[in-house]
Amino acid sequence: MIKIPMTVEGEKALREELNQLKSVDRPRIIAAIADAREHGDLKENAEYHAAREQQGFAEGRISEIEGKLSNAQVIDITAIAPSGKVIFGTTVTIINVETDEEVTYRIVGDDEADIKAGKLSVNSPIARALIGKEEGDEVIVKTPGGDVEYEIDQVQHLGS
Repeated sequence: MIKIPMTVEGEKALREELNQLKSVDRPRIIAAIADAREHGDLKENAEYHAAREQQGFAEGRISEIEGKLSNAQVIDITAIAPSGKVIFGTTVTIINVETDEEVTYRIVGDDEADIKAGKLSVNSPIARALIGKEEGDEVIVKTPGGDVEYEIDQVQHLGS
């Protein structure tokens, strides 16, 4: 079975979503289905069909989250000695060599990735190019628009 890397925060967020789905959303949907059933003919009952569709989405998401959590490899960056290298969980500042544009990303699991929040999936092309490198190293990232060269300006080894 393939382990799914995630940060401590990522695991916590998934557990909170799972709890919300099981303890709040699922009972609400079940109540909506029961209420819609009381309105008679189910073939032409839009409320019933909408509630059943919501139930399908919720149950699918519950299964998906449970699967991810059962295969999770939670990595606590604060428990790993700083090495100066870019690894899962570190925050890295890179500079585009051509444009001098500076960006900072934290390397996280797929479910936590949010480029607007500066969270980059460990499986993204940029993260794959950065993993194992150190401050001062230059990396080339293959993008659809061509190769982009970055210099690693800073590697921060911190938890959230």
